[in-house]
Amino acid sequence: MKVKEDKSPQSTISSCQEFFTQVCCGLALAIGFWLAHNVYSVNLVSDPKNTLRLIWAIECPVVILLFSCFRQKPEKCSYLKAVARGLLGLPAGALLNVLGAWALGAPVGLQYLEKTINWSLLMSLFTFVPAASVYGSSWTDWHRIFARTKPKESLDFMLCLPAHGAVIGAWFGAWPMPLDWERPWQDWPICVSYGAVAGYVAGMVGSFGLAVLCGGQKQLKAD
Repeated sequence: MKVKEDKSPQSTISSCQEFFTQVCCGLALAIGFWLAHNVYSVNLVSDPKNTLRLIWAIECPVVILLFSCFRQKPEKCSYLKAVARGLLGLPAGALLNVLGAWALGAPVGLQYLEKTINWSLLMSLFTFVPAASVYGSSWTDWHRIFARTKPKESLDFMLCLPAHGAVIGAWFGAWPMPLDWERPWQDWPICVSYGAVAGYVAGMVGSFGLAVLCGGQKQLKAD
């Protein structure tokens, strides 16, 4: 017997809401890079550990506070509960990203540990935390978006595309690491971080484009 999927009306957000959210998340990233370069005189190449720590520390409250506004079933889940889910999702997502990176060949050792932890926390904000704030422990929604890749509404695209973009970008970013170029940016996790950020930004742009397109199609159908 086929089980009907629950269609929650809260999963629809406007293009303006999505645009505002994506711009704020993108600005937080830009501010993190700007502060690292202009205030602390570091960057991902010269000091990846502290640069990544600064970026995720700035990005974290922006992502959690904004995505908690789009929590499912707000009559049952308060804003503070959604924020708490995002905070709990941060280390959980970081652990999954660390295990995934190690499984794919990321270096293991004490000299890489702090870099890996800060990278994984940033990746968690890109991939895990938004969905944790919105869907909590709803396995059906997590499976639909990340396993089956079947987003239904603009909010699903806003969660799905940047997350997939960050993972794919990190994977492509890892390609130069084993090459014998002897460049400082080939060290872990510098090029992987650049790739993840680029993929995340591309996913944000793509999700907003799809939201506008879907909104236009719905408007045409309504007319």
